[in-house]
Amino acid sequence: MDKNTETKLSKYISLLLRHKPETIGLNLDENGWANSDEMIEKSAKNGINFSKEDLVLIVKNCKKQRFTFNQDETKIRANQGHSIPVNLELKDLKPPDTLYHGTAEQNLESIFKNGIDKRKRNHVHLSNNIETATKVGLRHGKVIVLKINTKQMFCDGCHFYLSKNNVWLCDFIDVKYISIFMNDGRNNH
Repeated sequence: MDKNTETKLSKYISLLLRHKPETIGLNLDENGWANSDEMIEKSAKNGINFSKEDLVLIVKNCKKQRFTFNQDETKIRANQGHSIPVNLELKDLKPPDTLYHGTAEQNLESIFKNGIDKRKRNHVHLSNNIETATKVGLRHGKVIVLKINTKQMFCDGCHFYLSKNNVWLCDFIDVKYISIFMNDGRNNH
């Protein structure tokens, strides 16, 4: 499978498992698991053809590790990023003292007025490194990396979760925990 086809298929699977399983009549259980064979069969009926081997390749090669199989690869689910209600059975964890959130410059006014909301997703996504946050922010325009005081959030009773692919998740980030991270090491608020 060439890289272009692999990328398109990965995005398609992401759409099904994170946002719109109903587009092909795919059933997800309460924990977000779909039957792998059912997804392949229903996709084929809707003009998207791929094999079980292709699916295994997508899961294995996805740099962002978006997907997980169960032990015998009969079920697949997205690790995070859902806009549909699923219970990923995440456990509360103490986060690192600082995490980062990549966004576009045009979002700053709203963020510093309202905080960071999960919007249509089930959680706000945070990175444990600046590079990943930068990559995320680049998808939306001129990138700004925000530094989040997760140590204080945790002390104040906020809950954090770590997805299987090492994305930190929370429900909301109040303005008081946010500062702009500058590449020269300065912080501005």
